[in-house]
Amino acid sequence: MMNRIFLTTLAIFALSGLVACQKQATEVGESAAPEAPTPSPVASSQPDLPLLGAAPEWTLSRMDGTQLSSTDLAGKVVVVDFWATWCPPCRAEIPGYIAMQDALRDEGVVVLGVSLDEGGPAVVEPFAKRFGINYELVMGDREVTDQFGGVRVIPTTFLIDRDGQVRHRKEGMMERADYEPLVRSLL
Repeated sequence: MMNRIFLTTLAIFALSGLVACQKQATEVGESAAPEAPTPSPVASSQPDLPLLGAAPEWTLSRMDGTQLSSTDLAGKVVVVDFWATWCPPCRAEIPGYIAMQDALRDEGVVVLGVSLDEGGPAVVEPFAKRFGINYELVMGDREVTDQFGGVRVIPTTFLIDRDGQVRHRKEGMMERADYEPLVRSLL
């Protein structure tokens, strides 16, 4: 029975890697720093997420050109999602992030979409309006992907606790019903 569960879990991770939009690491960014391990899925309703290290400090531009920095989000639980408008799995996660931002905003959760679109705000802003994105959007660059240890595929998402510690890293898409319990565990 345990072998079957293990093999099923392994198959799910393998498939999630296939549904991620891959972009060459040299285009998105890579780092010589070792990557933090991706924790295995957690079945309990209150997962105990490991500490993966301190989140990097960064400053990025919003769609209107104003700056947003990691220090502006201090004391919040932050979902940092590296994505692009052309990426189907990224697009599939957007409704879940919209709903999660609505449901958890008052509890101190901030969903942050870090766009890696080469077209910049001219591409991202109309897309965000069309899809009704209600969470913060900023433009990412190679420097910020390197600061996060490299982003090999999109979506890649980091979950940061109120103390500024990375508690989860996921590559590929995850349904809201599976991801939100991880976020709630940090409230």
